[in-house]
Amino acid sequence: MAIVSVIQSAVSAQISQLYQVNIEPSSITVSETKPEFEGDYTVVLFALLKTLKKKPEELGTELGQALVAGNAALFSGFNVIKGFLNLAVSDSWWLQFLKEQYNNADYGRQPRNGQRVMVEYSSPNTNKPLHLGHLRNNFLGWSVAEIYKANGYEVVKTCIANDRGIHICKSMIAWQRFGNGATPESTGIKGDHLVGDYYVMFGNVLKEQMKPILEKKLAALIADGKTEEEALKYLKDKKDELEKEAEIMQAAQQMLVDWEAGKPDVVELWRTMNSWVYKGFDETYKRIGSNFDKIYYESETYLLGKDLVEEGLRKKVFFLKDDGSAWVDLTGDGLDQKIVRRRDGTAVYITQDIGLAHEKQKEFHCNRSIYVVGDEQNYHFKVLKLICQKLGIEGADGIYHLSYGMVELPTGKMKTREGTVVDADDMLDEMIREAKKKREEKEKELNKTAELSAAELQELDEIVGSGAIKFFLVRVDPQKRMIFNPEESIDLHGFTATAVQYTYARTQSVFRKEMYTGGEPGADLLPLEKEMIIKLERYADIIRQAGDEMNPSAIAGYVYEVAKLYNSFYNEHSILKAETPVKKELRLQINQMTAHVIKSGMALLGIRVPDRM
Repeated sequence: MAIVSVIQSAVSAQISQLYQVNIEPSSITVSETKPEFEGDYTVVLFALLKTLKKKPEELGTELGQALVAGNAALFSGFNVIKGFLNLAVSDSWWLQFLKEQYNNADYGRQPRNGQRVMVEYSSPNTNKPLHLGHLRNNFLGWSVAEIYKANGYEVVKTCIANDRGIHICKSMIAWQRFGNGATPESTGIKGDHLVGDYYVMFGNVLKEQMKPILEKKLAALIADGKTEEEALKYLKDKKDELEKEAEIMQAAQQMLVDWEAGKPDVVELWRTMNSWVYKGFDETYKRIGSNFDKIYYESETYLLGKDLVEEGLRKKVFFLKDDGSAWVDLTGDGLDQKIVRRRDGTAVYITQDIGLAHEKQKEFHCNRSIYVVGDEQNYHFKVLKLICQKLGIEGADGIYHLSYGMVELPTGKMKTREGTVVDADDMLDEMIREAKKKREEKEKELNKTAELSAAELQELDEIVGSGAIKFFLVRVDPQKRMIFNPEESIDLHGFTATAVQYTYARTQSVFRKEMYTGGEPGADLLPLEKEMIIKLERYADIIRQAGDEMNPSAIAGYVYEVAKLYNSFYNEHSILKAETPVKKELRLQINQMTAHVIKSGMALLGIRVPDRM
């Protein structure tokens, strides 16, 4: 049992004995004591005062005395400051904890709880390669899934491939016109990159075709009496509508009509180009460690939901407007009206999402369904959950949108159509090169040659480079937007994976020199020894917190704190030349548990830790 739970139970039992009042342990607030006060854990008394009819100082003193007297193996002292009871946990409790857990590689992980969670992430368009934004999405989704597993849930990882629509047709038209039969094999270009190049090419051609159209429109607007500023604003607002006048856009729109009609040559081209992209995606997923239990394809799901619209109309959840379109009125829920079916009977995005939510639930019966999607879709998922609840779809209450902020570069936002997006593969390659550069600089600085083979050095650079980008993208609270700086992400002395990996390698260097003596770790704990054990014990709570909040940054922040504290401990106290055999055994156990916790925590983020750096 975690120390906080132990303290809650002890306080609850003592209150019952002293005052004959039963208070649930979970309702007692216990937190780490602030550094400026003496003690390890603090019981907040304010919520108990009214029930127990006591003043803060009086209650704290009575409770503290009783806890220390009745739990000598747990508490060694206390002090009271206003409404806070600060308790010192005895060294013997910490030593017993360390003895039981130091060699437990699974410490912090919970047994199966019988509940199932689905995490949907990645969800790329098949007209371009995965980019830096997709990396944050994948790392968040994969890590949240692993954190749920560590909390005892069965997890289903899914992805929806957006493989239909006008964006796909843009790449197809550009390839038809300018590709000259190019394939990934003939060009040596990875399939998703090749298709993405034609999407960018489409954008460039569209821009050229729009110039005369916009010039003509601008002249006409000014002739009608608008100022140039007013005319330019109008053109900007009508951009999407005006683009439909461009010949290449009309060709793409016609291709979409032909695809939906099942025209054989269009469907064959669509299948061929998508196969190139999927092969490219698979290579990238393998590099970044992403995997899925099931992939859904929009081309197979976009008709889902139509029956549910009919059901919703019968149940009066939806209503028909005069033009025959179907809508839902969410004004009573603080939103507005939302279309769920066009007047011609075709589905909109929310329609297929309702249908897919229903299908996924029928197949997997999950207690919670998490969608990892950028914060620009916040409104969409509020609507989706409300509609599913109103339709009575199983599991609707468990729908949760894990909203995350966009990733930007120091140079600003990325735009796919303009070719300013950073491809995931290119970024990974850059990070591995940066890792190699930093390693070689360090070797030169220390005038040392690495004691590893060329193959081992290459693997080390990959571990450090890929770990750097993963850690940097998950160390920030998901809801916050962020700027990715490649050089900052690999700083050995910063809040980085590299710093944590180096600390792990340091723990392993100890064991290359000596393992356990077999002695019994005892005696009083020195401040840093005790602080290390307290920090390590918190790992189980951090895993629970990260799961409750769906926030991998809680894990990232924690493992960095462990690494930083361990480095202070390592520099202050010799492990191999400890004062006594008892102290040596104690510090070896702290070293081992530190290694287990760092390796386990980093694994929840999808990051490997090397034995040597």
